[in-house]
Amino acid sequence: MKLLSSRLLNQLASAVAIATVVAGGAAVSTGPASASPAPAVTDATAGPQSRADNAIAWFAARQGSTAYQGYCEKAVENAYGTTGIYASAIANWNAAVNRGAAHRGDRNPPKGALVFWNISAYGHVGIATGDGKFWATSVNGKIGKATLPYFSNYLGWAQPNF
Repeated sequence: MKLLSSRLLNQLASAVAIATVVAGGAAVSTGPASASPAPAVTDATAGPQSRADNAIAWFAARQGSTAYQGYCEKAVENAYGTTGIYASAIANWNAAVNRGAAHRGDRNPPKGALVFWNISAYGHVGIATGDGKFWATSVNGKIGKATLPYFSNYLGWAQPNF
């Protein structure tokens, strides 16, 4: 819970900093004044990019593990600090298609994007590293890093929706 609160505070502080820059440096008030200001963000990578870096680091720390074989969707969700959002990788992909966020067939996903394949009834998913590679389960039978497309029936990529 403490990690989650810290992450939310950092995201809130980043949003305030961005709003201030957009407003030309002027103070922007969107609600009642608080007794204490939000903590200053000292990490220049706070926000979506650090989420991607953290998710990639999660996979890298588990390189060679077979613990998630058959659970690729759970692995990518866990890498992003959540679980139980989608029942399968193909359900995640279909949700991306339905919300207009799927980049069909695009082999140049940005860092942190989810990459999808139609290799079974459940599909398959991994996390892009931004350099044409990705981390996933089932790379030579374990968590590993490979070059796209690696598996057959590559569908494309979408930003995580969690």
